Amino acid sequence: MESSRAARRNHRARSSRRRPLLCTALASVAVVGATAAGTVYVKAQAHTGPVSSSAAPSASASGSGEATVEPVTQPTVDYDALLAKAMTSVTPAGDQRVSVAVLDVDSGESATYGGAAFDTASIVKVDILATLLLQAQDADRQLTATEESYATTMIENSDNDSASALWDLIGEADGLDAANKTFGLTGTTGGDGPLWGLTQTTAADQLTLLQQVFGDDSKLSSASRSYIQGLMGQIEADQQWGVSAAADGSQWKLKNGWLARSTTGLWDVNSIGRVTGTDGHEYLIAVLSKGSTTQAKGISLIEAAAKAGVAAFAASGSSTSASASATATD
Repeated sequence: MESSRAARRNHRARSSRRRPLLCTALASVAVVGATAAGTVYVKAQAHTGPVSSSAAPSASASGSGEATVEPVTQPTVDYDALLAKAMTSVTPAGDQRVSVAVLDVDSGESATYGGAAFDTASIVKVDILATLLLQAQDADRQLTATEESYATTMIENSDNDSASALWDLIGEADGLDAANKTFGLTGTTGGDGPLWGLTQTTAADQLTLLQQVFGDDSKLSSASRSYIQGLMGQIEADQQWGVSAAADGSQWKLKNGWLARSTTGLWDVNSIGRVTGTDGHEYLIAVLSKGSTTQAKGISLIEAAAKAGVAAFAASGSSTSASASATATD
């Protein structure tokens, strides 16, 4: 009799010791959402008994029954360093110098390689037209038929006489500099007198100008931006080089500039525009160069730089996506 009671007591004791483990095993933890910052929310649903702390590490409970897991900090990408590393594959020869600025429109990330000032040559024609359009907006008027004719040949054909006519209309360097102050350019100075091609600029400033032409946060109206973009998408066939080398097929809008300096015989060769990369992202890119012995060598240099710059961003985007996917899988 005594042994029978003892057996029942021992059985109840063993059952009691097992119950917390069983309850813990029955507890379920479900991921119910994630914020854009990477904070994951988990909801603990236990039938009875406590949930093991190992089910939600580093979590703080809230009154609603939800626990917030500490966000996983993704490593910060130094895009300037990334671009600089990519540019090691580009090898200027002799007196050649090159500077590049890139903006990934999709991510908003940007980088600049080189901060020196360069002659604009004919890429200033985009700035001249942007200035004319800003002045027309301020005067609440449309461009005249003559101004539109000049604008078309200046951008599509890089006609210098048309550029000189519009340079005079905007007030030469004073007009350009005033507009650029409005646009946010800080390292660009208009050329002396009629010498619009010797306007000084930086790759970073040209990227800022491109954001005025292609971005929504612009001092130019939607109609003005569309007008410039349309002309930059219809460049004559023998001028379709430069940043277009980094595009996926014909998905580009650009303006090039080239100038042989009489003092040295060396070439300035530049290119600015928007391209769609092979990764499907939209990029604004400006490449400036000087010191090439021929125009062809200058073109080869800036095309290599454009491809290296866009490829660096594309590779970074791919690795980030892969990392995020792996984290989600884990």
